[in-house]
Amino acid sequence: MNETVARRLAGLAGIATAAAFIVEVPLYFIYSGPPPDANVLARLLIGIVALAFLIVFVTAFRELVKRANPAYEWVGTMAFATGLVYATITLVSSGLEAGAVIAADHPIDPTVTVSGTYILYGSIGRLMLALFLTTVGYGISRTNLLPPWTGRSAFALAGVNLVFVPSLFFGNNPAHFYAANGWGTTALMGAILSYWMFALGISTYRSAARRVHAASPALQP
Repeated sequence: MNETVARRLAGLAGIATAAAFIVEVPLYFIYSGPPPDANVLARLLIGIVALAFLIVFVTAFRELVKRANPAYEWVGTMAFATGLVYATITLVSSGLEAGAVIAADHPIDPTVTVSGTYILYGSIGRLMLALFLTTVGYGISRTNLLPPWTGRSAFALAGVNLVFVPSLFFGNNPAHFYAANGWGTTALMGAILSYWMFALGISTYRSAARRVHAASPALQP
């Protein structure tokens, strides 16, 4: 895979990841009580698709860092590993929620009922995402892979995620902002990640066109 293809693949995967997350997050706020099964399963399915695209993104990002500067290949590998761990944790959480909803004979709110997901979506997810974002930001800043704002924003978002790691000490009411499964810890962080990924995906995709344009004069006799 050449660098231009890798940039386009990473960009498209980032945009697709963001689009799916952007559609998913509002589905959590449609119903005030236990939502119908169709709502829960639909949002989980959309989230699963988003995570599949995220795996494609982190794989392509590792390749981009390696090509930009082989000395920082370890950073790309760490971003890949932490992104994969984050996706895996979230997929497990989705599976637990979906199983509980399918097995129940009445509507349930899995964000409350399925206690095993509290810190998977919350503290564990926030820590893994912070590590992923830190390595992405470091990789971008050290290799000049993308515009400087992408690296700085990754560091900022990593810091915000770290703030929510201690939320496991603050109960399990999803209506509370800073609970283990609170809307700030989970939904808000998911929404911010979605729009950041969307901007990053666009920037990455556009960088492929700029690279082709920059290389064109060198190909002329």
